[in-house]
Amino acid sequence: MTLSPELLLHGYSIGIFPMAEHRNDPEVFWVEPTRRGVFPLDGFHISRSLARRLLRNDYTVTCDRDFAGVLNGCADRAETWINPEIRDSYLALHRRGNAHSIEVWQEGDLVGGVYGVVLGAAFFGESMFSRRRDMSKIALAYLVDRLRQTGFRLFDTQFLTSHLASLGAVEISRAEYRRQLEQAISKRADFLAEIDQSPQDVMQRMTQTS
Repeated sequence: MTLSPELLLHGYSIGIFPMAEHRNDPEVFWVEPTRRGVFPLDGFHISRSLARRLLRNDYTVTCDRDFAGVLNGCADRAETWINPEIRDSYLALHRRGNAHSIEVWQEGDLVGGVYGVVLGAAFFGESMFSRRRDMSKIALAYLVDRLRQTGFRLFDTQFLTSHLASLGAVEISRAEYRRQLEQAISKRADFLAEIDQSPQDVMQRMTQTS
């Protein structure tokens, strides 16, 4: 199966997404969880320790500066579902403007990030990574803030993990997910809109609703 950008976007539009068993498996299969993980955009939870970490301001956050680097960081683990075909397919999606990344930097090094797919006003989170403590949490906080500010209606996390649940993600039924998906992809949002995301502003906006 060739994962063209058109096929990928069609899959997301009907609630499915591709995976491989491991990085060396050439086969790709489609997944549609019975229960779906989502991040309510007004429900991101910032713990006291994460709040302190955000305000240390010893990092820089960028958007789409190194999509390939984030993708590679997510695949750089003992077990990964990102095989070469999936990697190439998401790079193609990024080139056509349907996949984006948030990067976290320290002293010039890429230390964390998250990437996903955009369709209408829906953001489909694919994966995240962290090379230093809390860097993926910082990436998620900035991502949620960006989605809220630029008109998004749905942040899909595919599955609910204990880590995501601790940050405010919840699980919904397949039927409810399809309802939210249909509404979100019929709207418009601008992921790359120019917005102010200083640590203080992100903290203030997030703590007003979390």
